[in-house]
Amino acid sequence: MPGGFGTLDELAEVLTFIQTKKSRHVPIVLVGTEFWAGLLDWFKNMLLTNALLTNGVISEKDLDLMQVIDDPDQVLDAVLAFYEDREEQTEQPGESKSDDDRMFYL
Repeated sequence: MPGGFGTLDELAEVLTFIQTKKSRHVPIVLVGTEFWAGLLDWFKNMLLTNALLTNGVISEKDLDLMQVIDDPDQVLDAVLAFYEDREEQTEQPGESKSDDDRMFYL
């Protein structure tokens, strides 16, 4: 959701932890295309393809760590879909996961 410096700090922190593999991948949902557009454009224009740098400081896949959603009802769907997809990728045939295994603690 739209927020101030604290929100930006938390966003940068969780993106950094995931990017550097110090944390598992968690769903990052930014609510409000109009609110986040300027920051995401800056990420793309300055961090990904900055003309002053020979290489960007982030990769295209780093931008894929986030999704922007405008409809609050779709946020829950996006989070649930993330964990359902993740579970399908990691679950072995015949293996059952407990609720504790499905929880993520940062």
